[in-house]
Amino acid sequence: MSLTVPNDLLDQARAGEIDDAAFVACVRDSLPYAWSVISELVQQRDQSGAEFADNHVPPPSEEARGQLLRCLASDAMRGALENHFGVRLAFQNCHRVAVFDPAATKALREFVTPRAQILNQKPELVDC
Repeated sequence: MSLTVPNDLLDQARAGEIDDAAFVACVRDSLPYAWSVISELVQQRDQSGAEFADNHVPPPSEEARGQLLRCLASDAMRGALENHFGVRLAFQNCHRVAVFDPAATKALREFVTPRAQILNQKPELVDC
């Protein structure tokens, strides 16, 4: 299971729409490694003023890797985090997460090309 959902949030979902902040909190609490990677990248990008910041450090465990994969593979979670942090997220391999300034469309387009994916490949990432 991707998320540990509190009963009150589950009740909200059953009744209709849920609160965005409550969903973001659920993601944060359920996937702490993914949250920390993304929030640290947002902070780095904000401090540097760069178009984007990206992570090159492999996760410390398979559990951590799974958190990144679950978080970024879910349109709902990804979209909620993009809205919460005011960024665009992109993902390569098992750990190369990037946060982009929403106006950095050229940099984002370059990051998500097949060429960029191929250039990011390394033998040690084959099993990630």
